[in-house]
Amino acid sequence: MKPKKPLPYPDCWDSTEAYVEQLLDFATTSDTFQILCGAVHILDFFTNEPGLFQMVIPQEWQAYVLQCEPMKFLDVLMRDDLDLPLDPQPPESLLRYIKDIRRFSLGREFFPKKEKLPKLTRMVSVGMKPKKVHEVSNFASYVDTLASDIAAGYHTEITHFVDFGSGQNYLGRALASSPYNKQIIAVEGREHNITGAKEFDMHAGISEKPKVMRNKKLWLQKLDSMVPEDQLDDKALKRAANPPKISSDYVPDFRPISDFDAIYTPEDGKGFIRYIEGRLESGDLADVIGQIEQYPLAKTNQDDRLALMAISIHSCGNLSHYGIRSLVLNPRVQAIAIVGCCYNLMTEKLGPPTYKHPYMRPSLQALNGRVVRESARRDPQGFPISDRLSSYKQHGIRLNITARMMACQAPQNWTEAESDSFFTRHFYRAVLQKMFLDRGVISKIQHDSGQNGHGLSQSPFNFSTNPVIIGSLRKSCYKSFQSYVRGAITKLTTNSEYHEYCDIIKEKMLDVTDEEIARYEGSYGPRKQELSAIWSLMAFSSVVTESLIVTDRWLFLQQHPEVVQDSWVETVFDYCESPRNLVVVGIKRPTS
Repeated sequence: MKPKKPLPYPDCWDSTEAYVEQLLDFATTSDTFQILCGAVHILDFFTNEPGLFQMVIPQEWQAYVLQCEPMKFLDVLMRDDLDLPLDPQPPESLLRYIKDIRRFSLGREFFPKKEKLPKLTRMVSVGMKPKKVHEVSNFASYVDTLASDIAAGYHTEITHFVDFGSGQNYLGRALASSPYNKQIIAVEGREHNITGAKEFDMHAGISEKPKVMRNKKLWLQKLDSMVPEDQLDDKALKRAANPPKISSDYVPDFRPISDFDAIYTPEDGKGFIRYIEGRLESGDLADVIGQIEQYPLAKTNQDDRLALMAISIHSCGNLSHYGIRSLVLNPRVQAIAIVGCCYNLMTEKLGPPTYKHPYMRPSLQALNGRVVRESARRDPQGFPISDRLSSYKQHGIRLNITARMMACQAPQNWTEAESDSFFTRHFYRAVLQKMFLDRGVISKIQHDSGQNGHGLSQSPFNFSTNPVIIGSLRKSCYKSFQSYVRGAITKLTTNSEYHEYCDIIKEKMLDVTDEEIARYEGSYGPRKQELSAIWSLMAFSSVVTESLIVTDRWLFLQQHPEVVQDSWVETVFDYCESPRNLVVVGIKRPTS
């Protein structure tokens, strides 16, 4: 059950402690890593002179990076054997950096525990895309095996599985179905997701459609009333002439079938699902556990003692933290298996960066978004959650929104066509930001005024521009830079949610001419490869950022030895199918 190494670090490390200590040291001492993971934002690529490429990339790397085609450069970063001669040969300092990133990156190779998984039935897999089928098939089997191993090795029989942020409940439905037949508690904050999940449950045979008895004559009369009188057929006219006689006390129920709740009937030996609507704000499951104890799903083992396992496939942001903390906060939770994602949605616990973090930009909010700096919230539920990262070298380890967003990338899966597409999109957005700056739509922001006397006020990493949320545009907008600019302006000036900022765009941008747009494209077009090279380096380096996030979660469990007996991290999906493939597992010490 438990892997040989609690973290899937490369074999070059002698021990887990050696890996963790060197990882944290590298993250806080490597200037290049800190610049590429937190100091660089594509929006500001062209808003400084001579430009981010010249300021960020070490001078001895620049000529080599620009002569490499984008896909060739990605091969050098991630796939080529660096101990063999390369043509052209990268600078020695670049090779050292690539080797560092590789050795600090957690392994992502997937080795299924079973050669053949139980196949999801067609009815259970309704609504799933191939990626979701892969995730649910593998994780349902993993959770089932983990529960069996806990029963055998820790003498704890898991009675219920609590799915954090169940969404459409694909995982819970699979676990409640044959051959697993588990008792599922699906916790979800969005009502429409629960409604949709219950409809899928009926398709899968886990629940039954309600049988609605109607007075047929009254029902036909109701349908006739919805048709214009001159369009009624002879039968409808005859019914209208002879209306049914009913008691004055009778109140007909004409609600559509979709308004009736599905019927869930517990049966011995079969799985069951209960939905609990609500947003979790911490790992405290007292309310959820109270509802289970008050209305038990079925008979439980061990003298009706609840033993919960918290599970989740790709719980977003802090929701992963809640799932992991639940093992420590709730006596009834005996184990967890949490796969996180959407690191950009995590909050920040330690507050804005100090002068001890000279390359890290604060997490700014968009002008047409929230107005409070995210990092200023100091959310106790945010990153990092372990004491070790929170107090490392007295100042802790911070990850701003740029670093966390880049950790959501999957550069090993990029194809040439996909790479060219999003390199082009980033290039368009960066040039548009320069237009915004030149035309007064936005302004430069100085993050540190230099009043602390640390000499950072003139650093190029101490300035950025106001972010502006544009989001996705129509596909046709990416055919040319002119189409992109026109599409972005149209979207920003028709967004009623941010009408005050729309006025600024109208004032500053509506008079821009096609000739001016073409001049910007002509000026910055030759530098597109600079942007693609930096973006590739950022995405490659961010694999270590994800390693930091996952290691932090494992360290949180490790700091509670009085509660947690075993904890580890391992892969549960094929990276090519689902790149956020690391599960954090924790098992509680059995109580006497």
